[in-house]
Formats: sequence, C-alpha cells, structure tokens
Amino acid sequence: NMNFDMRTNQNCASFFNPATKAFVVVDSFDNYEFDVRAGTLSRTEFVGTITASNDEELNKKLAEITAAHI
Repeated sequence: NMNFDMRTNQNCASFFNPATKAFVVVDSFDNYEFDVRAGTLSRTEFVGTITASNDEELNKKLAEITAAHI
C-alpha cells in the first residue's frame, strides 16, 4: 500500500511503492485541482484530475484514483 501524505498547499508531490515499483506524481497549480499520473519511475500516464479542499479529502481521493495502478 502506498502512504499518501500530501497537503493541499503543496504544488507537487511524488510517491513510490518499493514493493511494486509503482510511482505516482501529483501536480497542482491552484491547490484545489490535482493532476495525477501513475506508472514507473521512467514512464507515467495521466490517470485523472481530482479536486480537494483539505488534506484528508486529497489523500483519500489519491488512494482511490491510483488504486488500480499501484
């Protein structure tokens, strides 16, 4: 399982699962919409955009949108 601990005031974050070699990258320009990419260190694919108004909501949605990819 990947431990998401991103804060909504961060513009970008990345997470790595050493067990599966899965890599997740999150980017945001407005700290409300977060673009999520998942894959490997060398190649990621866009999996979707989520919106969040607090850290708890953000990390919950990150876990949901990436579940099939990590």
